[in-house]
Amino acid sequence: MSYVRCLRGLGSGIEYSADRPMNLDPADGRPVEMVLDLERLTAERPNATWYDPSRQDMWRFGALMALDASDPEDARHLVPLGEGHTPLLDYAAHPVARSGGLRLQLKEEGKAHPGFGANPTQSFKDRGMAMVAAQARRLGLSKLAVPTQGNAGDSLVRYALAGGFSVVVAMPDDTPMPILGNVAAAALRRPDRVKLELVGPTIREAGALLKEKYIPQGYFSVATFQEPGWRIEGKKSLGLELAEPAPGDTRWSLPDAVIYPTGGGTGVLGMWKAWDELEALGLIGHARPRMLCVQSEATPPLVRAFETGADDTTALPAGDTLATGLNVPGGIGHFRVLQIIRASGGAAVAVAEDDIARELSRTWREMRDWISPEGAACLAALPQLLDRGLVRRGERVVAVNTGSAEKYLPALRHLL
Repeated sequence: MSYVRCLRGLGSGIEYSADRPMNLDPADGRPVEMVLDLERLTAERPNATWYDPSRQDMWRFGALMALDASDPEDARHLVPLGEGHTPLLDYAAHPVARSGGLRLQLKEEGKAHPGFGANPTQSFKDRGMAMVAAQARRLGLSKLAVPTQGNAGDSLVRYALAGGFSVVVAMPDDTPMPILGNVAAAALRRPDRVKLELVGPTIREAGALLKEKYIPQGYFSVATFQEPGWRIEGKKSLGLELAEPAPGDTRWSLPDAVIYPTGGGTGVLGMWKAWDELEALGLIGHARPRMLCVQSEATPPLVRAFETGADDTTALPAGDTLATGLNVPGGIGHFRVLQIIRASGGAAVAVAEDDIARELSRTWREMRDWISPEGAACLAALPQLLDRGLVRRGERVVAVNTGSAEKYLPALRHLL
């Protein structure tokens, strides 16, 4: 059974029913999160008996997820397409890692690897949208809407068609062609189920269009942080995977630092929540990885807020970046991302577009890994992270590659 106890405002702390299909907290207009009854979970499922490592997707974490795949009542709401349980690749041979003495690993959310799960749209967005689909089915919703820089829309369409929803996706018209093409093809083939709106230049304008045109028609917004904590719960599985025992081991543990490409920041909140819950269950201690949030110099709202000591970001003009997932000029959950960065002893850092392009090209040429520009941005940040002492010799450091280069062609073909 689900162990979700309530929804709770991230800013207000006010609690609401988890059976309420709400968007932002009515008390302050900020996001809400799902709260699990961890005391009941500990009492009823002691010694991590909720954990099923034989399952090859994100639902392996059973009752620690917001729906328990091992419970028939919960399982009937799921739309499992293989999402999650992605590999940690050894990247110690990366030249910067080698010279700096880092035990570098790459969390590969794009390309499928034998023996692991496979995100169906080759993007980490599938974790969040798998939970969106499941929770929407649980609450009987049938019409969903999302503004997106690209991958979230592609993912929502995949889960909507599998789960029986109608959807509208609003995205900028310069979205990478494979992503835009996937959504456009679905809209052409299933016009009764999928609508596509092209509006930009960023996700901000896409969200405004949905609010004006489609939300009044009964579509439920699943924009970043504007659904009731569902995408946080899906991304939480990423943090659980970074902590789970290696095969043959029983010890849960965390890396010293996580380098994460940060647009809206749902994944930052999801990972942090996962680790807080694991600590509450007695599986890890109080120490946390330093959260190192990477943005492009073209659009660095988190970096500016972090460096000036601000409590929240101020929206910036749209930039021009190869890493389109980072082209988020401001975010309603950024205040919480900044809190997490500071609590972890981490930082928000910006990387130059030339460095992103150079790292993507080098990684393909030398490693033959098909990483996204956002993943390349994380690797491109390594020199400055070492110089600033944010990662240190001997430490285990995980960089997150959020998707496959395939989704960004032909814009990056010249780099391969």
